[in-house]
Amino acid sequence: MRLENKSVLITGAGSGQGRAAAILFAQEGAKIVVFDRDEAGASVTVKQILANKGSAQLAVGDVSKSEDVKSAVALSEEAHGGLDVLYNNAAIWSADNIDNYVTDLEEENWDAVLSVNLKGLYLCCKFGIPAIIKSGGGSVINIASVAGLKASRSRSHAYSASKGGVISLSRSMAIAYARDNVRVNVICPGGVDTPMLQPMVSTPDKYEKFAQSHPLGRMGMPDDIAKAALFFASDDSTWVTGVTMPVDGGFSAS
Repeated sequence: MRLENKSVLITGAGSGQGRAAAILFAQEGAKIVVFDRDEAGASVTVKQILANKGSAQLAVGDVSKSEDVKSAVALSEEAHGGLDVLYNNAAIWSADNIDNYVTDLEEENWDAVLSVNLKGLYLCCKFGIPAIIKSGGGSVINIASVAGLKASRSRSHAYSASKGGVISLSRSMAIAYARDNVRVNVICPGGVDTPMLQPMVSTPDKYEKFAQSHPLGRMGMPDDIAKAALFFASDDSTWVTGVTMPVDGGFSAS
């Protein structure tokens, strides 16, 4: 197993990409802390892992609140003897009807998006990286988006800014913590079939049009992202840091 006995903290693991990663990583032998503000969704993820004889603990909280993040990191250390992998997946998106073009974007909505997508990642790294260093090193995996790589006409300027920030911050952290044996890499998903994306593909026609905007001709699935993340989490990537990897069916290349 590629992650045998590794301690992994995954944010936003109550659904979608985070749940897929938690389940796959547990199958590969990892001990998971499922961290999400949605207790019901996170509990389902934990139950699915336990039903498959994996190891999982539940941490309910908000990544934008330092005390919640500290508690989740502490749970990883106490329950699993340290922290080897930090997977920053939690995010909110314009489909929550709070994002817009910058001239029409309310200040409180800008703050809401940046608070989760960028401040939340900062807090998880602030408290998670020292725990990884104490464990002898490991991997930080940050989820950005093709929106951080490529402009579009969508009404999602706060989201795009947050994901561009994730990419830039991750590169800086990769250099800063390399000699501590902490690798920091980024995955940029394209359109992935998750609950967060549903408002954008709410009809069969919209779904198919969006799917066909990807050169490979289909939407991504949560497992597509989880499998890429597994490489970064495992010892297969011990000489890889500071990388930004699109996993997007060719979208960012087109």
